[in-house]
Amino acid sequence: MTQASPPQSSLENQPDRLAASLFAEVLSADQLSRVLISRVLPRGMQISHFSVLNLLAHVNEERTPAELAEAFHVTRGAISNTLARLEWAGHVHVRPDWDDARRKFVSISPAGRAARDAALAAFMPLIADIVRDIGPDRVRAALPVLRELRQRLETRG
Repeated sequence: MTQASPPQSSLENQPDRLAASLFAEVLSADQLSRVLISRVLPRGMQISHFSVLNLLAHVNEERTPAELAEAFHVTRGAISNTLARLEWAGHVHVRPDWDDARRKFVSISPAGRAARDAALAAFMPLIADIVRDIGPDRVRAALPVLRELRQRLETRG
């Protein structure tokens, strides 16, 4: 059940209510997006797996587990668990750092790239439909505000 938004004038006069409404919408959209995407991901893939594969495919360079943990704002333990599952599935290669035995490097494998591409093919049409329904111009106008919100949250994290 969706809640009716308070009248605009009442939100403008109460910054705390405006902030609460903004975060309620962001958190709801995040949760609903995760449910939508999770339902269509290839069998056995979780959003965290896709996220790591997507980043590795995008940067097309090795990353250390510490760099990945920092990029996703998760603990090293959490990223280690995700990497272990991805390595078991053959989606990433983990190799030691030849100069520092305490460190490892992670890269995406051809199977991982194929799994990432399959995941994108499964959920991008759903997201594209939503953007089309909302209207590309309205989505484009919202992006700077959402980007600034993310950046400010990153600096406070």
